[in-house]
Amino acid sequence: MEFDRAALVRQTHQRLLRVMKARDVPALLTSDPINILYATGARNMTVFSHMGPFRFVLVLACGATYLWEFAGCEHLQQNNPVVTEIRPAPGITALAGRGYVPEITRFVGDLISIIGSERVLAIEGFGVPVTDRMRSAGLELLDGTDVFSAARLIKQPTEVAVMREAVDRVQAAAGSLEAAIAPGASEVEVWSEFHRHLIATEGEYISTRLFQSGSRTFPYFQEAGARRMETGDLVCFDTDALGYLHYAVDFSRTFLCGDLPAAGKQRDLYRLAHEQLSHNAALLGPGVSYEDFARAAWPVPAENRGYGYYCLGHGLGLCGEFPYIPHFFDDVPYAFEGQFEPGMVICIESYIGEEAAQEGVKLEDQFLIADDGVERMTTYPFCKALLS
Repeated sequence: MEFDRAALVRQTHQRLLRVMKARDVPALLTSDPINILYATGARNMTVFSHMGPFRFVLVLACGATYLWEFAGCEHLQQNNPVVTEIRPAPGITALAGRGYVPEITRFVGDLISIIGSERVLAIEGFGVPVTDRMRSAGLELLDGTDVFSAARLIKQPTEVAVMREAVDRVQAAAGSLEAAIAPGASEVEVWSEFHRHLIATEGEYISTRLFQSGSRTFPYFQEAGARRMETGDLVCFDTDALGYLHYAVDFSRTFLCGDLPAAGKQRDLYRLAHEQLSHNAALLGPGVSYEDFARAAWPVPAENRGYGYYCLGHGLGLCGEFPYIPHFFDDVPYAFEGQFEPGMVICIESYIGEEAAQEGVKLEDQFLIADDGVERMTTYPFCKALLS
């Protein structure tokens, strides 16, 4: 399916401007490649750009938008529908060599010439030499990440449509991974099938290595490695994939390796994880506060509590994003304010592990909060051998 990419960029750009105006932020500067994508749709060397401030975008509340693109790449955004002007990005970190300090001074001078008499600037992703120079030049600096988080919280219509397409493609890639699970295959060999299919269907990259088997399923968060799977192993998988048009898809499944029936303890762990996921997903809805959600969340059994997932769920868009919803604990004030709103995409997390068994089960699904209810966006099948 093809999408009007210009419409997607215009919608996210306008959403960002609305949030800036609501928060009285006259100018917003970022070097974060994900937020550059959100503000302008300008995709270029995304993974490389996470390593430092090599590309920047300045957005003014009036709508004017300036892109400092990686040198030699200016032509990539010549037809960008929201970018007012493209300039070559200067080297403003020590990676650029000894001449980077004068470059910082010139860059800050360029910013001030664009901003004019306004002296308030929200920023993110710049080093101390840059921020020191900005302040010495008379700029008052605000937190730019907070502005982007608020804007990205509510998905625009074309974003939702693109995310549905991304889900379809990533679920197909997950099918390639599941088909490769077999005794004797290594974790990284099987995990590579997910990469191959993701990239072949215009995906971007995978942000974690969360694929593990057997005793490595406990405790959680162990990364894919050289271990070879054995018959009867539990196999945990979390997509964490930036899929089509850079929109994230985040769901988790646990599989059983080989043809032997699952052990009773494995089915017990799976049943509990599935119950946690189902219970907490049923609590979602427009207008439900995070605190009410957390108070009503499924009670993790005492023997599993020390190994559970660190949050109940989190937002999703161009990556995992705000809100990360904490658990509720008795006698501890719940300080996380807010509520689920239409347009939010939320991932509900479940992990049940047991120290005695040295195994665990990871499950997760992705949901869209709508005006009149909740849509489950990820529909990848659960493991019949473990759910029965």
